[in-house]
Amino acid sequence: MATHHALGDRAASNLANVTKTPPQWDVITPRWLVRFFDWKPLESGIFRVNKVADKPVDVVCALKEERTVPETFVDYQENPREYTLSAISTVLNVHTRVSDLFSNPFDQIKEQLRLAIEQVKEQQENELINSEDYGLLKNVAKTQRIQARKGVPTPDDFDELLSKVWKEPSFFLAHPRAIAAFGRECTRRGVPPPTVTLFGSPFLTWRGLPIIPCDKLLVDGERNPKEQVGKTNILLLRVGEKNQGVIGMFQPGLPGEQTPGLSVRFMGINNKSLASYLISLYCSAAILTDDAIAVLENVEVGSYHDLK
Repeated sequence: MATHHALGDRAASNLANVTKTPPQWDVITPRWLVRFFDWKPLESGIFRVNKVADKPVDVVCALKEERTVPETFVDYQENPREYTLSAISTVLNVHTRVSDLFSNPFDQIKEQLRLAIEQVKEQQENELINSEDYGLLKNVAKTQRIQARKGVPTPDDFDELLSKVWKEPSFFLAHPRAIAAFGRECTRRGVPPPTVTLFGSPFLTWRGLPIIPCDKLLVDGERNPKEQVGKTNILLLRVGEKNQGVIGMFQPGLPGEQTPGLSVRFMGINNKSLASYLISLYCSAAILTDDAIAVLENVEVGSYHDLK
């Protein structure tokens, strides 16, 4: 849990007296991954993935001759994995003097909460991908991991991902620089990827699947690396519980709920006139079957070509 220091008078008066638009923050992203996920509410905060054990079911295919029908059963794993919702929290402090004197034309409390919530949601998307517990990258099965053949992301590599997630794949997920690198390789081969419009925005596609940009798939451990070169990973996912894919999970019915899984609660005013607000977001993710996700690892994003 992090605690934000209170906004100062000078910055607050700038918003009230000079600025005519709400405060803008360049760290805010569209967070497409959250929009594409199928979200499942958890009343208890715990989700158990019951998988079938690796035991074949005995069947018989008979024509005219009489044959004994085998007896069988479907076995389950004895120790299924349990997921517990993770909490992303922060405490926002707003001095009552600031909210009283500098809330015209923009409500200081509302704007402070809006920006703090945006940061919490950015961290949510980061955790969905990079969490040591439930993050997608950490939980991809070994059989679903492949290496970029030439370092750079090529159409062949994307086709290899499709061979791993071939049952109703939903979308690719990649850092914007990885998408640019893939576009360069496609252009060099004379097969520029077409685009599709989703949520009012255009996306590159491959084999009809959208390639969704996400800067939480880090390049050399950074969201916005300064160097042109670097390595990252590219994911291919199948989403949805009915499809035995990847799902997100949240806690419904929270006190002070603003959006699913996210709540804002007033904590009171202390003896220094600081009004405090607790912002909490509860979420997790689960890969229901191994073949619901695959990753292309060690993708080089800094290769360029001189095209004739």
